Amino acid sequence: MPRVDVAGGSLHWEAHGSGPPLVFVHGSGGNALSWWQQAPVFARRFRVVLYDLCGFGRSECAPEARHPSRFPGDLAAVLDAAGISRAALVCQSLGGWTGLPFALAHPDRVAALVLSGSPGGVVTPGVQSDLAALPERIARRPGLAGMALAESYPQREPRRTFLYEAIGGRNPPDVIPAYGRGLGDVAIAPERLAGHAVPTLLVGGEEDAFFSPATLREVAAAIPRARFESFAGAGHSPYWEVPEA
Repeated sequence: MPRVDVAGGSLHWEAHGSGPPLVFVHGSGGNALSWWQQAPVFARRFRVVLYDLCGFGRSECAPEARHPSRFPGDLAAVLDAAGISRAALVCQSLGGWTGLPFALAHPDRVAALVLSGSPGGVVTPGVQSDLAALPERIARRPGLAGMALAESYPQREPRRTFLYEAIGGRNPPDVIPAYGRGLGDVAIAPERLAGHAVPTLLVGGEEDAFFSPATLREVAAAIPRARFESFAGAGHSPYWEVPEA
């Protein structure tokens, strides 16, 4: 599979199918393998590009280089390596801190943006409230799948829960905290969004344990011309839990 060298490491990326470019950016609980349900379907009509964020999955990243400020530059490197000048982006959770900052910096390179279970770095009162309550919720729902999936999902879908955790287990255990500590450094104040013109869709599960539907609606309202759609019966990872939808 192709690789591209970046500051402090190298990124694994891959492409499937042909057509307009469509790039999927995973969250902190996964890597490029997380899109196993989407890639073969969308590859019928699009050139689907997947990659592992620096330090995740098959990508390499020096510990001191793990900071979310690198995400837009890494995405640019992947697009350049794939020969893509403009693409639609679908970004899950932590991946949103790639998609929206990249769209703000390079609007000419983004055809459309989807933020799934992610405020994309935008700071609103709802985002601040949800983040402040995270430690308590994590204590009640421990484990990789505990927060990432609807509370009843592991009992309903034990095999798919096992697969979710197995894919996430390919990531180094220290990579999530490393990026989490830097998220406040790349916060986006709503006033920075005034000139944003990229068509933007926010989606989220009605049972999301990280960011509530109310919070994601609030973020969508702060992004010019963005809209929000929710998925019934899904938690933080609707791409995994309700892929048909």
